Amino acid sequence: MDIDSRTLDAASAYKLLIGSIIPRPIAWISTQSPDGIGNLAPVSFFTCLGPKPPKVSLSMQPKADGRTLKDSFRNIRDTGEFVTNLATLPQIEPLHRSAVEFEPDVDEFDAVGVDKEASALVAPPRVKGAPIALECVVDQIFSSPDGLNHVVWGEVVSFHVRDDVYVNGRIDFGALAPVGRLAAEYTVVDNAFVPPLDEEIMAQRARRRMRRIDGRGEEYSAVESPLWSPSGAVTGPGTE
Repeated sequence: MDIDSRTLDAASAYKLLIGSIIPRPIAWISTQSPDGIGNLAPVSFFTCLGPKPPKVSLSMQPKADGRTLKDSFRNIRDTGEFVTNLATLPQIEPLHRSAVEFEPDVDEFDAVGVDKEASALVAPPRVKGAPIALECVVDQIFSSPDGLNHVVWGEVVSFHVRDDVYVNGRIDFGALAPVGRLAAEYTVVDNAFVPPLDEEIMAQRARRRMRRIDGRGEEYSAVESPLWSPSGAVTGPGTE
C-alpha cells in the first residue's frame, strides 16, 4: 500500500510515524519552571547528535489540544536546562503516569511518586533511581513556522551513571532493562545479538509475532484507547 502523506491529517500521519519508527528510546525529561516547580515528561522523538561536545536532540509537539505548548518545553525554553533520565522497566509506571497533562502548578515528581535527586551542574533535579541521567543545557531550539512544534538540541554537560553499570569507560547496557516506545505502547529490551545468527533461529523469529507481557491479546492496540492522544500525552489518569 502506498499512502500519499499529503492526504493525511496530522493525527493520521502521527499514527503512521509512531508505528513505523520503532523501537524509539525514551528520554524521561525532568525540568524545572522559573518558579521552581518540577516537571516530568517522556519524549520518544529523541536521539543523540554527536560526541564532542556530546549533544542530544528532542522533538516536542504541543499538548493534546494541538495548540498549547507543553510545560516541559516552556521550562526548557525559559530556563535553558533539562535532564534526560534513562527510561527503564523498574520505573515504567511513574514514567507512564508522567505523560498525563497536569496543570502547570503541579509538581509532577510528587504527582507520580518519584523522588528528586540534585543534579551536579544544572538546576532541574534528576530522577532518583534512574541508572543514567544526562544533565543538559540548551544549545539551539528550532521551531516550526506555526510555533507549535520544536526541536531542542541540548549539550550534555554532565553524565550521571550508576556505579555498577559503569565499566571501563562504557555502559553495561545488559544490566539496565531499558524501555522503548512502540507506537502508543512500550517494549523492554531484554536480548542482544551480533549477526550472523543461526539459520534456524532466523527462521523461528521470522514466523513469530512480538510477545506481549501484559496479558492482553495479540491484536490489542493502545492507539485505539480513549486515553491515547496524537500528541503522545495520556489524556486520562495514566493507566487503564
